Amino acid sequence: MNSAAIVADSREIVVDEVFPHTPEMVWKSLTTPALMGRWLMKPIGFEPTKGARFTYQTTPAGEWDGVIQCEVLEVTPNERLVYSWKGGHVANAGYGSRLETVVTWTLTKVSGGTRLRLVHSGFQTPKNDHAFRNMSEGWPKVLQKIDAITGENGAAPAEASNG
Repeated sequence: MNSAAIVADSREIVVDEVFPHTPEMVWKSLTTPALMGRWLMKPIGFEPTKGARFTYQTTPAGEWDGVIQCEVLEVTPNERLVYSWKGGHVANAGYGSRLETVVTWTLTKVSGGTRLRLVHSGFQTPKNDHAFRNMSEGWPKVLQKIDAITGENGAAPAEASNG
């Protein structure tokens, strides 16, 4: 019964877009630290390897130093990348409150490109409502940046790609 209560108080953000790029090109944008820094924040220590720990630095607040602690939980090249996303501090309310979530990227080859699906799950209500609201607005913009950066780095759309 307790697990049902926990699930009921948990929310997730889902953003699903189709881009005119191959899964390999999108994967490169998702897993190359220099490119990650262009669509989100520059990761410190990131490798697309299960168990790799890395951090992002964002704006500190109250007791929180602004460091987002992440660990790669799952990697299937060109298909799936999952990592934990933890930050905040228990003493904070609103921005910078304790956050323990999971980010899942799923890439699916479709006609004319790649469907990129982001699921950011585990937001606890009400303590993570502020982060949920901010990230609900932010993640769609991040996916548009990934599309633009992938286009710049790949040049050719998926249909025209010869490797």
